[in-house]
Amino acid sequence: MAYFVDVLLPLPLKNTFTYRINETESSFLQLGMRLSVPFGKSKLVTGIVLKIHDTAPLIYEAKDIDSIIDETPLVLESQLRFWHWIATYYMCQLGDVFKASLPSILLLQGETIIKKKTSEENDAIEVSDDEFLLLEALQFKSSLKIEEVSKILNKKNVLPIIKSLFEKQQITVDEYVEEKYTPKIEKMVLLHPNIQEAQLPEILDSLKNAPKQRDVLLQFFNLKARLPNIKSTALLKEAKATSASLKSLVKKEILILDSLQVDRVHFTGAQDSREISLSEIQEVALQEIKQSFIEKKVCLLHGITASGKTEIYIKLISEQLIQKKQVLFLLPEIALSAQLISRLQIYFGDYLVVYHSKYSANERVEAYNKILKNRDQPQLIIGVRSSLFLPFSHLGLIIVDESHESSYKQYDPAPRYHGRDAAIALGNLSNAKVLLGSATPSVETYYNASSGKYGLVYLNKRHKGFLLPEINLIDLKEKQKKRLMKGHFSDSLRESIEERLIQKEQVIIFQNKRGFSSIQDCTTCGYIPQCVHCDVSLTYHKYTKQLRCHYCGYQIAEQTLCRSCGSDKLSTKGFGTEQIEEELKGLFPKASIARMDQDSTRGKYGVQKIISQFQEKEIDILVGTQMIAKGFDFKNVTLVGVMNADAQLFFPDYRAQEKTYQLLSQVSGRAGRSSKKGLVLIQTYNPLHQILQQVSVGNYKNMYKDQLEERKQHKYAPFVRMIRFTLKHRDFNKVNDASDWFAKALRQGFNENVLGPEYPAIARVRNQYNKNVLLKIPKSYDLKKVKAFIRKQQTSFESIKTFSGVRIAVHVDHT
Repeated sequence: MAYFVDVLLPLPLKNTFTYRINETESSFLQLGMRLSVPFGKSKLVTGIVLKIHDTAPLIYEAKDIDSIIDETPLVLESQLRFWHWIATYYMCQLGDVFKASLPSILLLQGETIIKKKTSEENDAIEVSDDEFLLLEALQFKSSLKIEEVSKILNKKNVLPIIKSLFEKQQITVDEYVEEKYTPKIEKMVLLHPNIQEAQLPEILDSLKNAPKQRDVLLQFFNLKARLPNIKSTALLKEAKATSASLKSLVKKEILILDSLQVDRVHFTGAQDSREISLSEIQEVALQEIKQSFIEKKVCLLHGITASGKTEIYIKLISEQLIQKKQVLFLLPEIALSAQLISRLQIYFGDYLVVYHSKYSANERVEAYNKILKNRDQPQLIIGVRSSLFLPFSHLGLIIVDESHESSYKQYDPAPRYHGRDAAIALGNLSNAKVLLGSATPSVETYYNASSGKYGLVYLNKRHKGFLLPEINLIDLKEKQKKRLMKGHFSDSLRESIEERLIQKEQVIIFQNKRGFSSIQDCTTCGYIPQCVHCDVSLTYHKYTKQLRCHYCGYQIAEQTLCRSCGSDKLSTKGFGTEQIEEELKGLFPKASIARMDQDSTRGKYGVQKIISQFQEKEIDILVGTQMIAKGFDFKNVTLVGVMNADAQLFFPDYRAQEKTYQLLSQVSGRAGRSSKKGLVLIQTYNPLHQILQQVSVGNYKNMYKDQLEERKQHKYAPFVRMIRFTLKHRDFNKVNDASDWFAKALRQGFNENVLGPEYPAIARVRNQYNKNVLLKIPKSYDLKKVKAFIRKQQTSFESIKTFSGVRIAVHVDHT
């Protein structure tokens, strides 16, 4: 009887692939195990077992698998169900979801290995100089990888040389899959099993002439009283001794050294939430959330900034952990994790597992395995949107903090999902409750909550009775007329900063653009340096003396002469965080000023370092982009200055005004989070704009009503479902023709509900031209039938040779 296995590969392909296995392998294999399988002519790929059966494929002859990688399943059945939902709902391939779900280090790649053939005729074969060098290298090393050959020959393209030697039968070329995860091993010190406690005084006495060894032994017993495992490095540091002293004790059979695998990241804490005492308003909100969860699986906690949402989260987490459940705490950005982890570590230390891209590949594998293998233990997992794909087995609660944030949306590559909506789906599949927390919920979320689909709980007062900050709008046109501006700072903002510095209070200055200035231009001919890969001008970064593209990373050196006319009369326009930081240093030379943006927080601990310094009051003024607007709790900040509130207000996006309200409200919420009342000064050229007026009085409900009415009139979410198709190709004409054809095909089923094709604000990114087609789907339509029709059109599109190479990126719901 023949046995076969269906394997999912981490490739953007529609189908799974069937491979042949033997009877022994069929009895050992389980759903979710990894296999190494041949794919293509000579490539090995890591796949996941989806099904074991006895039906041979009809179209092709099944190949044998290469090897079984795991002894137990790496992917749970519940994960696979979630993967299928993501692939179906967001209209991508299951292989895309597979690739995004596992730490990259677990997707083992095939390595090409070159070995020398043993033959008596080798000397008679004529070889080139490079071929001779490679054969000589194989005399000293039995096998070489491609990258090793490249280094030996000092050439990038070595495949022709390898091919030539292979044809001359001088070498063999094989593929093998290499395990890239390396566990961290620590040397631990233990007392030799032959040593009895009664012998210790005698042993110490025998070491009188070896004081360093005696110190090491004494420190060993000191540490043993406090720690379960004693690292050799820690012992030697405490004893101020060298490894020679420890080796001597091992040689004398007093101590022994043992290798122990340890986690790279480990948290400790009190594991006790009894210290949290809720206010009366918080307690009412907590009970309302619990009551809501009886009837509904999703609840929105609409709490104003600094209302104490985190304390309520802690209470809910504690209850789940007591029940030995898992809790997933989602954050929109890694920047928020440092402060939150230090806060939650106090209560849930040993239960904490953190998972995000700032961690190394090995650290992410350890976090994944910790969740997979400790299924009976309660766990609190903190992470960004990718944490949704972890192997949960007893998930009880998902908390989506700052649920309105656009950072939850994955744009490229596929799967192009939204973390908030995917969390709700995961909660439904796992029978877990979902709590959405936000001071400024998205219009769609608030609509679902107010219409009864979700539970809705309010927290409309700040924790401990702290007052909301006073928000004032500063008219930049008026200030410029009266010549009250210095650089980009009005007199009102300068005076308020001065007052805070005198009172030893801290200031946050918000400018949502990094770099020094938006453009560098020539005042003689008007030339502006452009990105060679994208339709954007290069942003000037004074600190690194570069002009840089924020879309593809292309950069050139700062220009001293115009590239077009050779003039040295160059100027800059627009301003970013670098320029604001420089102006502040000129205005307040005695103040300690720092900048927090993507450029200043590179590296694993970049964000954590700046946040710690600001919390410790080592920084007086912090300049930042939207990174500083999200959920940080700085007690000594009493002033927030917004440099220009208009930047996002007129962006060509139907969500632009909603996003402006959210961003300004969130950054305003960083002020006055203690007994000191806060002040927010928003500089704008449009102080009478409706959104800015609503921000100034904190009127979320009016903003929501206005935006909802506009969307109803123009047929936007939440009144219709929306799917955006972005067609991409290097050829401008090909994108035009392809998008016209695709829009026409969609109109066969949806008529006037298809908009476009239209170019986005930036038509070319990374040498790819983009053109959008927008589909609005009325709520009365069957979504399954709609997607089936779309897939049919996509299949027809892919079969047209003229459009080969044109890719369609599908964005469901969040356009």
